[in-house]
Amino acid sequence: MSSLRPSPVAPTVDFDRDGVQHGFLRLPYSRDDSAWGSVMIPICVIRSGKGPAALLTGGNHGDEYEGPLALYDLARTLDPSHVSGTVIIVPSMNYPAFRAGTRTSPIDKGNMNRSFPGRPDGTVTEKIADYFQRELLPRADIVFDFHSGGRTLDFVPFCAAHTLPDKSQEQKAFAAVEAFSAPFSMRMTEIDAVGMYDTAAEEMGKVFVTTELGGGGTSRAETVRIARRGILNVLRHAGIVAGVVEKSRTRWLDMPSGDCFAFAEDDGMIETMVDLGEPIAKGEVLARIHPTGRTGGAPQEIRAKMSGMLAARHFAGLVKAGDCAAVVAVEVGG
Repeated sequence: MSSLRPSPVAPTVDFDRDGVQHGFLRLPYSRDDSAWGSVMIPICVIRSGKGPAALLTGGNHGDEYEGPLALYDLARTLDPSHVSGTVIIVPSMNYPAFRAGTRTSPIDKGNMNRSFPGRPDGTVTEKIADYFQRELLPRADIVFDFHSGGRTLDFVPFCAAHTLPDKSQEQKAFAAVEAFSAPFSMRMTEIDAVGMYDTAAEEMGKVFVTTELGGGGTSRAETVRIARRGILNVLRHAGIVAGVVEKSRTRWLDMPSGDCFAFAEDDGMIETMVDLGEPIAKGEVLARIHPTGRTGGAPQEIRAKMSGMLAARHFAGLVKAGDCAAVVAVEVGG
């Protein structure tokens, strides 16, 4: 059975050695320009004695930059004398996608966040996912995966965790979200959870925390500051890094149902009628999709199915049928 095959990924670091190590997860990849080539995924391990372990990832999607900016910086600056336990940092998890600046891998079009549990004999993306599934996730007590909207979405900056059947696990995750202290904190619902890194971690009983910190295929000074400050807060909260959590006010949001999501039903040019963070009432127009094939056509109106606050919007000026046009969230108590 393929699930019993060893992973082809070879780490150049020793996860059980104290100190700071900068190395690679080396995955053989034979291609036209390198017959015996490899994908070299940067990794940093910072370990100081026994204690809890954190697995920190960015670049799960290659066009999202707050996580990589924060984690490359953390790998360079975190003092091991301040660490009690282990910090494993993979700043650009889907490294081929990150190098290309695309959501999915240019090698196999693999979406890392829909490829779990992966396969050791599968595509490049599936092989990376398999290594995380079998080798890295089991080592971690807390898993933090940075996201933002990439090229096609834009979000109010929030840290998030999921509502879970195991309420003890859920409570630990939301406590870490609160420690991150983003401007917004989200009780998150996924519209497509199959194959997600989140799901893989949560099914192992890990404390899993994520973010959406802006979007548009770039980063902003504010969102990078939120990422850098927040990840140190989470490590302090977990007792892995010395220091006091630097809390600031966060507004708690909830995504209570599928009515949060609004989708385009036609191709066209999107006009956002509500800006991020603004209130919206049920039935009000969130966005309009203008036909562009000829003049004279009336725009399609996308109306809110619930009252709340605009938490996310389609970013690019053109939209296709089926694209997520907007996400409405409800502000709740912490």
